[in-house]
Amino acid sequence: MQYIAAAIAVFGSAIAAAYGNGKVISKTLESMTRQPEMAGQLRATMFIGVGIIEAVPILGIVIALLLVFK
Repeated sequence: MQYIAAAIAVFGSAIAAAYGNGKVISKTLESMTRQPEMAGQLRATMFIGVGIIEAVPILGIVIALLLVFK
C-alpha cells in the first residue's frame, strides 16, 4: 500500500504542476500579445511563477520517499 500511495503522490503532483505551468505560460503569452511593451516584465514574472509551481513535484517526491522508506 505504501508504494501505491507514493505513486499517487508523485502522479498527482506531476499532473498539478503540468496544469499549473500550462496555465501560467498560456496566460503570459496572451498578455504579451495584448501588451508587447510589457513583455520583459511579464517574462520575468512568468519565470518566478513557474519556479514556484515546480516546487510542487519536488514536495511530491519527498512525500513519496517518506512513504516508501518509512
